[in-house]
Amino acid sequence: MSRFFLLCSLALMMSACSATTLAPPPAPDASPGTVDPGAYDVIIEGGRIVDGTGNAWYPGDVAIRGDRIAAITLPGVLHDAPAARRVNAIGKVVSPGFIDIQSHSRGSFLAGGDGRVVSKVTMGVTTEIMGESTTNGPSSPEMLRDAGAAVGRSQFETFGQWMAAMEAHGASVNFGSFVGASTLRVLGMGLAMGEAGSPQRRLMQQAVRQSMEDGAFGIASALVYPPGNFASTSELISINAAAAPYGGVYITHMRSEADNYLEAIAEAIEIGTTAGVPIEIYHLKAAGQRNWYKADLAVAMIDSARAAGVDIQANMYPYTAGGTGLDACFPPWASADGALFRNLADPGMRNRIRQEIEVQTEPWESFCTLATPEGTMPLGLDLPQHRKYRGWWLADIAADIGKDWIDTAFDLVLNERQRVSTMYFLMSEENVAMQIRQPWMKFGTDAGGIDPVRAGGLAHPRAYGTFTRVLGKYVREEGVTTLEDAVRKMSSAVATRLHIQGRGFLREGYYADVVIFDPETVADHATYDEPHQLSTGVEHVFVNGVAVVSEGIHTDALPGRAVRGPGWKGPTR
Repeated sequence: MSRFFLLCSLALMMSACSATTLAPPPAPDASPGTVDPGAYDVIIEGGRIVDGTGNAWYPGDVAIRGDRIAAITLPGVLHDAPAARRVNAIGKVVSPGFIDIQSHSRGSFLAGGDGRVVSKVTMGVTTEIMGESTTNGPSSPEMLRDAGAAVGRSQFETFGQWMAAMEAHGASVNFGSFVGASTLRVLGMGLAMGEAGSPQRRLMQQAVRQSMEDGAFGIASALVYPPGNFASTSELISINAAAAPYGGVYITHMRSEADNYLEAIAEAIEIGTTAGVPIEIYHLKAAGQRNWYKADLAVAMIDSARAAGVDIQANMYPYTAGGTGLDACFPPWASADGALFRNLADPGMRNRIRQEIEVQTEPWESFCTLATPEGTMPLGLDLPQHRKYRGWWLADIAADIGKDWIDTAFDLVLNERQRVSTMYFLMSEENVAMQIRQPWMKFGTDAGGIDPVRAGGLAHPRAYGTFTRVLGKYVREEGVTTLEDAVRKMSSAVATRLHIQGRGFLREGYYADVVIFDPETVADHATYDEPHQLSTGVEHVFVNGVAVVSEGIHTDALPGRAVRGPGWKGPTR
């Protein structure tokens, strides 16, 4: 308990703190001094309510009945109310559940996956939003017959069938998704390069309309990876125009986060404004030391666009390293038509790829060059002869093998026959803090949920610590932003952005997605070399009124539900 909170609590008991000073602002649609008749399932007493609006915290009690928040009252009003369970939250923060706007937990919510997503709920996440680049629907008959990495391993004919399958599987968190632009591209064009013609675009647009009616939040692209980066600006405008009437949002891993960073923002703005949809930028960053100065320019560019009436916002993770495949070091054309491994095995093509890395003639960016081989860390090495290199720098692996870094990267990907998940140390700490302060910023893990007990190999620490790192490092320790604004960016900012109804705020009548954490101890512990460590300080998490974390321990409950966009044509929520 903080010294201020203790002193003020003592003063309140002595009538030294006036009611005017401590009384909370009335919650929307709430009657703070009244209690609904009947017993409650849970009463949370004595906490500091941070309601997700960005308003200053206030003391109060929260009651849950069924899947809803039934009452938010002044402290003590619920003292004698009957309840199946009471939670003492004195000295703790009571907030809305956190919404991860960039999740990769798709595999956890389908057959064979662990729907508990332990690393996520233990840092306060109650809703995960997926879809960057690829989704498990929609699909063509060919995609269903030969589902590959470009479209997802468990494939469904429609986006709605995928959502239904995740609901049937069960999850500890709520879940929803954009529809993947790369999946749409494969639906229309396969893995081929080249411009999509009118018939292909009409097919993609129809799939967008169906997906929006099935509950997609909009379209999510990743324009640095094939086949997503084969799509032209014109193609992206055309598919987003199909999502516009349904209230869709265009969210994008832009075509560049480095040398052509500002140009990529301009393209995103062009796509959104021409198609008539809001624009959201995934994991905003200026990558590579030579581009760090562009971070301020990017923020100014977004602010200027917003001042001119363009609805553009962004999200981020609070780390200086990004993560993707080692194949992000190779030119995109090397993967066209699914031929990457064949090209790496061909001496002539291999030499051509090397020449393009050494002297670029195409508008792409090698992540290995941006991070340097000394800042590139392969993690996903599965072959016995490679496992010792997990967590080594690429430069050190190359020295140990006795080859240069380019041939080493070629051989690792070719022999592993997979992308090889890799961390790239690209960003500056100063830029991370600067971006956190921006009023239009939100947070996403860019990771799937992990159970540390079952985990193997290394992973990016953001899978365990994104939200608790913000609360511990950037709020409590460094004062980069306020507690209230951090919670807003973690909850209501995402809910309002995506038109998720009944979530993101602590309000009477809203779904009971609630987090209780200790602001003095909440912290992340996952590191780059020891990532499988759960966050601490998040003591209780409720999803739809059901405890999924109790006294810091996962309960194994699976109360999560699908959340859908405003175009959904299904039953009333």
